[in-house]
Amino acid sequence: MSQDVSAWIGRSETLNDTLHEQPARFMQTTIGRDATLQDGDALPPLWHWLYFLEAKPLGELGRDGHPRKGGFLPPVSLPRRMWAGGRFEFHAEAPIGAKVSKRSTIKNISEKNGRSGALCFVTVLHQLFLEDGTLILTEEHDIVYREDPHPDAPKPTLPQAPTDAEISEIVNPSQVMLFRYSALTFNGHRIHYDVDYARSVEGYDGLVFHGPLTATFLVDLAARTLGKAPKTFEFRGLSPIADLQPFHIEGNRDGHTMHLWARRHDGVKSMQATANF
Repeated sequence: MSQDVSAWIGRSETLNDTLHEQPARFMQTTIGRDATLQDGDALPPLWHWLYFLEAKPLGELGRDGHPRKGGFLPPVSLPRRMWAGGRFEFHAEAPIGAKVSKRSTIKNISEKNGRSGALCFVTVLHQLFLEDGTLILTEEHDIVYREDPHPDAPKPTLPQAPTDAEISEIVNPSQVMLFRYSALTFNGHRIHYDVDYARSVEGYDGLVFHGPLTATFLVDLAARTLGKAPKTFEFRGLSPIADLQPFHIEGNRDGHTMHLWARRHDGVKSMQATANF
């Protein structure tokens, strides 16, 4: 990168919101469930991403539909942004209807060089608190910025998913599902709805399935298998799911731990995750 962004480490912001019932009920229908959640029910794991949303004016957006960098997030010069992974610790339930604050801090910025070129990783620490100060969630959110695709770049060796899953369910993506999740999270990233941009500018095979939604499906599979929400959860994106191809969410139970992954239609492991109970 051409500029020094280390001054952004330690930068913080705090947002406040109410965990309204409607976004949670809309999320239920987006993943094929009946809308049954109501005030007082515990918000399912990772559904906090439906809240604390910000809307920048259209003139303050970058080419990809995200807000231009240089506000809270550092002004990284690399053009492509991806959600690389995250780590979560669930300290207490988040009741639907509660007033909650989120304190976000830039924890780390690191530069690397990969097969596809220069990379910049930004880790943001998020902490969610109830009105009385109770800490309910700690999240470390990994963002990766990268160069535009090079036609002559070597093809990466893609990891293959395990073939010994004890639990396996199929997910059938659709344009409507992607639209709904983008709308619920106010995510303007064009890779999720503009297929020409996704293919010609960012080099994907088609519309890209949201990494956070894949992680949400995985933690939901773990919670349904164990019958309760996990104490910790972590995930890492390995290869994108694109072109609206069906994929599988799978896992194996090992005592109080579930090892999880998303398997693409071609057998590639798109995401891996671990849930501890």
